[in-house]
Amino acid sequence: VGKNATHLLDTLLALDIQVKKVFAPEHGFRGNADAGETVKNGRDVKSGLPILSLYGKNKKPSAEQLADIDVVLFDIQDVGARFYTYISTMHYVMEACAEQKKPFIVTDRPNPCDYVDGPIREASKKSFVGMHAIPVLHGCTVGELAQMINGEKWLKGGLQCQLTVIPVEGWTHGQAYSLPVKPSPNLPNDRSIALYASLCGFEGTTVSVGRGTYMPFQIIGSPHVKGFDYQFTPRSLEGFDKNPLHKDKACYGLDLRSVQAPEGLSLSYVITFYQAYKQAGKADLFFSRASWFDLLMGTSSVRQGIIEGKDEATIRASWQKELDAYKQMRQRYLIYRPLTY
Repeated sequence: VGKNATHLLDTLLALDIQVKKVFAPEHGFRGNADAGETVKNGRDVKSGLPILSLYGKNKKPSAEQLADIDVVLFDIQDVGARFYTYISTMHYVMEACAEQKKPFIVTDRPNPCDYVDGPIREASKKSFVGMHAIPVLHGCTVGELAQMINGEKWLKGGLQCQLTVIPVEGWTHGQAYSLPVKPSPNLPNDRSIALYASLCGFEGTTVSVGRGTYMPFQIIGSPHVKGFDYQFTPRSLEGFDKNPLHKDKACYGLDLRSVQAPEGLSLSYVITFYQAYKQAGKADLFFSRASWFDLLMGTSSVRQGIIEGKDEATIRASWQKELDAYKQMRQRYLIYRPLTY
């Protein structure tokens, strides 16, 4: 939260609402833990309330943790991408609330990357970075997604939780939205959020997405290919990434801070770098974590298509039928009627 902003927790306490505990997702309650970093249980420094981690081994509130609670409030800013784990945390909390018959309230937020694009996650690729059969860019707010999870009976055993969505005022689909506070350490601005879906696949490769710099998800590069003009060196950076890929090594690649951001999902960056590795005779080094790339994409067909030399249009065509079906299903859960699509 910014220095002059008021945290929702402080507002609730000021209204004499009895807040019992805080459940924290990836990046911690105040949003300052590294991606994948273990978030430990503790106490909020300001209120003294207990903080219970929902990242790591305990991804779902236990019956005991919910026993003294009347209602659970979800107030977290999503960025519109399937693999951004706040929506996975929401799924597990909804499931726990359904099982323990606790009401679940979502204070909704706009979607800052409001597109519907990419492959639908296949059943075999279900994971914490792909909980739902939705595209890479799902085009929903967290409130709409909660309605979809309930309505499609995606919770374990087809359960549905007692859901209330408090809608956003003054925003609708297709309307640009700039986040006032960075949603996580490595998405510091609008540009990084706009590029995030198109660059996150690199996390399954040996290409750096700028972690360990002040421009994460805005620059990309690798020490394995040197045919690029731009150069950067990842460092250990407090508040961004303490142990980034290619730490202290010169990386050669692209500066995307002034390019036109994709309106949706672009595979062009991944394809460009794979081809550069191939030309350098290092194609076998590229997909260093192939299974992780596939989990992020929700399918192995994207990676296979890139290796086979297919162009972006051909790969995109392979997911269009399922994407069209998703768009039809999504219509049932929209709260904010689209202006443009």
